[in-house]
Amino acid sequence: MKVSASPVKAAAQELGLAVFQPARIRDPEAVETIRRLQPDLLVVVAYGQIIPASALSIARLGAVNVHGSLLPRHRGAAPVAHAILAGDTETGVTIMRMDEQLDHGPILATRSMKIEAHDDAAGLTKRLADLGAQLLVETLERIDEIKAVEQVHAEATVARRLSREDGELAGNESASEIDRRVRALQPWPGVTLPTKRGRVKVLKGHVEGERYVLDVVQLPGKKPAPAKQVLGDA
Repeated sequence: MKVSASPVKAAAQELGLAVFQPARIRDPEAVETIRRLQPDLLVVVAYGQIIPASALSIARLGAVNVHGSLLPRHRGAAPVAHAILAGDTETGVTIMRMDEQLDHGPILATRSMKIEAHDDAAGLTKRLADLGAQLLVETLERIDEIKAVEQVHAEATVARRLSREDGELAGNESASEIDRRVRALQPWPGVTLPTKRGRVKVLKGHVEGERYVLDVVQLPGKKPAPAKQVLGDA
């Protein structure tokens, strides 16, 4: 439960680079700090605030964002989870020019990736991060010559922020629905199901016919354990 630096900040500090972390990017002082740096380009990845036009317009080559979906599908805070929840068989990464709206700007590059039947959000996020880093480098090498393509805004879907309630299942959902929830909501907020031992957190399971079979579960305050050990034949 200790606050720790992000991997980006830790890497920057190891390299002796200055790190600036404004609480609110919209504050005039934050925008002015960026302006004084006179950046050629801004790159934004997994940033939780909407960046104002006053900041986006500073860099000579503009601002680009790496997003974990094939835009305009799954705009928003949780694109990986929502791709699994929707039963999508494919997702990917998008490099786009930024504007003031959420994941709205024109597209510079995309690359697709198959969603495997066993993929959970944590594993898929890691694969997409690797893919996005590779595509970002390739895109930046050619940014002067790439013509951005406007998104088809009428086809946009929203990947809203997840909540704890998303993982509180009744237990009467279909096996495929439970499976998607368990895989999509890892590691947070996780899925809980009612059992004879009370609500348990489901860490792993699988579909057998029309049943969802629990493999690994966790009782409150306990360590993960095989479901049969915790629940018996229930």
